[in-house]
This record gives sequence, structure tokens and C-alpha cells, in this order.
Amino acid sequence: MEDKMTSYDHIKGTTAVYGLIGDPVEHTLSPLIHNTLAGLTGQDLVYVPWRVRSEDVGDCIRGAYALNVQGLNVTVPHKIGVMEHLTSVDEKAAAIGAVNTLVRTEGGYVGYNTDHMGLKRALEADGIMLTGRDVVILGAGGAARAAAFLCAFEQAGSVYIMNRSTDKARSLCEDVNEYIKRQGTSVDVELCKPLALDAFDELPAGDVIAIQATSVGLYPHVDEAVITDDPFYTRISYGYDMVYKPAKTRFMKLVTEHGGRASCGLKMLMYQGVAAYELWRGIDVSDNVTDRLYPKLSGAAGIREDQA
Repeated sequence: MEDKMTSYDHIKGTTAVYGLIGDPVEHTLSPLIHNTLAGLTGQDLVYVPWRVRSEDVGDCIRGAYALNVQGLNVTVPHKIGVMEHLTSVDEKAAAIGAVNTLVRTEGGYVGYNTDHMGLKRALEADGIMLTGRDVVILGAGGAARAAAFLCAFEQAGSVYIMNRSTDKARSLCEDVNEYIKRQGTSVDVELCKPLALDAFDELPAGDVIAIQATSVGLYPHVDEAVITDDPFYTRISYGYDMVYKPAKTRFMKLVTEHGGRASCGLKMLMYQGVAAYELWRGIDVSDNVTDRLYPKLSGAAGIREDQA
């Protein structure tokens, strides 16, 4: 008991408190990310998860502010519902329509979305830049929405949203294209195009980035993939699967079997947490720090070093 107690002896009256709200939260790796970052960067803080029911979100936000909680992460199912309880919402988060990070300011919390930031940094870690590139996104839910808006923010070439429900894909495309139109940028206002899952012959040939943004293939359903047809994968030069367990999904295996490169979603998870930490603490987290964090995160996720 004494040894266990000493791991908390850094907590004192000046220690800043951060946390995660969601339902459920028992599986989360966020405390590992943020408490490890605190140790690696010498920051006086502690991070804990709280299970919060949807009907209690408003009380939770008011209570957290009253208790001087310095910042919060928000996970399902509260990423949308929490927005009405905030002082303001960052422009990009408002466009995406969801927040996952709350930063304390005078009078309340400001909402940000670091999912798109995490995906960008994960792709860049693999040498992938979206500007001018053709991208296909599998799925049209919340994760796909963050990916599609990232493509808009980074001025991708063309973006194809492939989903079982073409109506959902079309709706997401309309939202992204309308956002681009409002920005008055030089990017084609028809950046996003909806496609059915079997319409891969309409994709450009040979050098497409694919982002797998559904839960298909998530453990224990490791033999599943949204698309299994060979002609689709011959067009993919790089695939990013937002699923990180298993470390090598069937989608990733199909990409590599057809000559492309592929990565799992663990670095996106890490970098979205790093982005939140930077917003909270007003610091830049160096590559040296993330290089030390990632093995701990992959170990906790059950990923061997040769898989990470």
C-alpha cells in the first residue's frame, strides 16, 4: 500500500485538475495520455475520467467550472450535446458540429475539436500531406465528418465519401461543400462527392489516400472490412484506419497486399490528446515527448512494438 500511495504524492493544492466526460469511460486511454504527458513535460496537473449521463451534462459543465476544473475532454455521447453549455465554440469545431475539448476561459468553457488535428498529425507522421491529394473516406458518421472537414481545411484535391447510406454521404458532402463556399477560398466548392460502396470504378486510379472512418474491423470482428474488392485497393497508395485494435485490420492488410502503405488509428488517438494538452497548457509538445509517450500508449492498447 505504501508504494502505491507514493505514486500520488505529487498532487497538492496547486495541482490543476483536468478530465474526461462520457458514457461509458471505463475503457478510456486518455488518463494514460495526459498523466504521462504531465510527467514528461513537468506540468503540475492530474487527469481523471468521469462517467456522466446525457441528462446531467449541463450540471456537469457548471459544476466543473465551479470546482475550478481547468479543462475537459468530451467523448460519446456528449460531443454534440455539450455545445449548448459552452461560452463559445471554435470556428472549425462549429463547422464539424462536434467538440471533444473544453478550454477554461473567463466566464465558461470554449469548445474545440482536436480529432481533425490528431488525424492531420498522424498522417504527417507518415509523410502524408492532404493538400492537392485525392482522398476517399469510408463512412459518413462523426469520425468521417472530422476527416472530411480536415480535407477541406487542408485544401485536398478531390474527396469521395463512400458509405452504405448514400443519403448520409450526400448530406456530409453538402455540409463540407457549403462550408468551403462560405469561406470564399479557391478550393473547388464541390470538393466532396458521395459514392456508393460499389462505385469504386469512379475513383481516380493509382494514388488515392483512403481513410477508414467506420468501426468495421474493430476487435473482435477482425476479419471484416467495409470494402473487400480488389479493384478498390489497386487505387489506394496509402490507407489510414481510425481503428487501432487490432493493430493490423483487414482494411490495412488489403491495402498493403495491393502495394500500398497503411497505419492504424493509435497515433490519431495520441495526437488528438496531445493537441488538447497543448490547448490547455499553452505549450508545444515536442516529437521527443511523443516518441516516449507512444510506446506506453501502444503497450496499454495491447499492441506489440513490432505492430505499432
